[in-house]
Amino acid sequence: MKQNRYRIQIEQIEDTKGQPVSRDPMSFDVGNHDDVFHVVELMRARDDFDQNTSTAFAIGLKLFSEVMLENKEHPLFEDFRPHFVQFMKKLKSKK
Repeated sequence: MKQNRYRIQIEQIEDTKGQPVSRDPMSFDVGNHDDVFHVVELMRARDDFDQNTSTAFAIGLKLFSEVMLENKEHPLFEDFRPHFVQFMKKLKSKK
């Protein structure tokens, strides 16, 4: 399957007490069959959440769903998969 390629980087800037954290950022490369930037735009346009939450939701969902799609036979997803399919149908039906 052809995929778009992305580099994801995450950097912790504060701990749970609001204190600055000096930890090296983590980054990794990943593929996705969807244009993740477009998915983020669609989620932001839905106005379900604020812009940051919509972005986090869209990116997290796309990362998770691609792992599940690429490993659909993995026993870890066996019970969850039907619920996820139902969730995605509901998400896509509400434009």
